[in-house]
Amino acid sequence: MTIRIALIQLRVVESKEKNLKNACDLIRISKKEKEANVVVLPECFNAPYTAEMLRDVAEEIPNGETSRALSTAARDFGVYVVGGSIVESCGGRLYNTCTVWGPEGDLVATYRKVVKRKGTVLSGKTTVAETKLFTAGSQYATFTVGETRIGLGICWDMRFAEFATAYRTMGCDLLIYPAVCDVPTGEQHWELLAKARALDNQAFVAFCSPARDTHAKLIPYGHSLVVDPWGQVIQRATEFQEIVVADLVLKELTVVRQRIPVFEQKRSDLYELKVGYS
Repeated sequence: MTIRIALIQLRVVESKEKNLKNACDLIRISKKEKEANVVVLPECFNAPYTAEMLRDVAEEIPNGETSRALSTAARDFGVYVVGGSIVESCGGRLYNTCTVWGPEGDLVATYRKVVKRKGTVLSGKTTVAETKLFTAGSQYATFTVGETRIGLGICWDMRFAEFATAYRTMGCDLLIYPAVCDVPTGEQHWELLAKARALDNQAFVAFCSPARDTHAKLIPYGHSLVVDPWGQVIQRATEFQEIVVADLVLKELTVVRQRIPVFEQKRSDLYELKVGYS
């Protein structure tokens, strides 16, 4: 089996309505012209990454404007849509939440970002203090396409190797991370982290970023990419708005795991990973 994944590296503007229209147009192109099975949007794709804007666009899931738009697009175009992330309002709290919509328009998974980044980046600049704005999630989230299980993370989660390995332990063959990464950090760590998570877990890994906007408070790195279980980048974007398409040949998972059987050689007498559920 092969999964064709499309990463939508869209340019985020101040208008929520324009962002949603742009996203839905690009979902249509991803399915109708690129023939993707799974389409991925970036983190916080419906508003610029500032505390004020993110609060303004907060909405309930699944009844909010963004949820309805993604559900309709998934149903109309018959494709799985990984809805990047949006700010979810629930019970008086805000969460950084990824939704996944099936080809029938149904909500098949919801993931709340587990690890919140503090308000500084590698350049030393202060951006959104997620520890103050958001409540942390406490659960993993997976969904399946055919027989392939897919695990979800958001941005800062990518730095935690155990988190990714927990998904592999659950049987995930693809890890998807919508993310907003600043340029200095991206230049040093973006590709390295994607390769590390893929190689460590012998899984496909996809990082999806917004397009670069040099006028933004936090300038996104761009360069959305897909890495195979050998740790090789098979597709990457530039910094501009574009759709990155990659074919994930799932038989490669069996090949690499047979040739380098690290998961069979784990020393569980010395260490083990306990996957907890809330």
